[in-house]
Amino acid sequence: MPMHLRAALFDLDGTLLDSLEDLAVAMNHALATHGLPVHPVASHRRFVGEGVRVFVARAVPQGREDLHEAVLATYKAFYAEHMLDHTRPYPGVRDVLARLQGEGVKLAVLSNKPDAATRQLVEALLPDVRFGAIYGERAGVPRKPDPTAALGIAAELGVGPGDCAFIGDTAVDMDTARAAGMYSVGVTWGFRDVEELQAHGARALAHSSDELLQALASAPRAATRP
Repeated sequence: MPMHLRAALFDLDGTLLDSLEDLAVAMNHALATHGLPVHPVASHRRFVGEGVRVFVARAVPQGREDLHEAVLATYKAFYAEHMLDHTRPYPGVRDVLARLQGEGVKLAVLSNKPDAATRQLVEALLPDVRFGAIYGERAGVPRKPDPTAALGIAAELGVGPGDCAFIGDTAVDMDTARAAGMYSVGVTWGFRDVEELQAHGARALAHSSDELLQALASAPRAATRP
């Protein structure tokens, strides 16, 4: 099926990359370093997605806000050294990106992860993909779900938001797509559940890489405008 979409913007953690173990190990290391209780790896699924400071705030027990900055610094230093220990692209992701590239769809990454780490991971693990833009959290640019960054990427790619898809695994991503007027596709292999994606307006769901390609190919021409 030919693609009507002209651009596809992807979230990173939980969408393109299976990074939960490295995120959890780094945060648990930071918590333990400062004498705080650690969490099971699965619990970190609910902590991530809204930037590193929110990640810290959710992982640190209430009443220990005095340790937020110390935990943040320890986490960032450890994660910088260990972000590639276990993180890998999800099965089929490379095939999806190659197919989209072959169809002439412009590709981009937009994450709430710090910008430098976002770029490092993409360049290390998806080096053959021609992304037109790769952005994480940057000073002066609101985080998702604010649509500013997504709309900025669309403009940078020379594509109207109604001709873009936004693919992610959390409510934040679905809210970003809706606010930007983009076609929202929720992937279910990531950090959150189907119910969350549906509740936040996912226009399509994908349970596999093949279903993701089908969802993107099924996007109506410029039908994503609110």
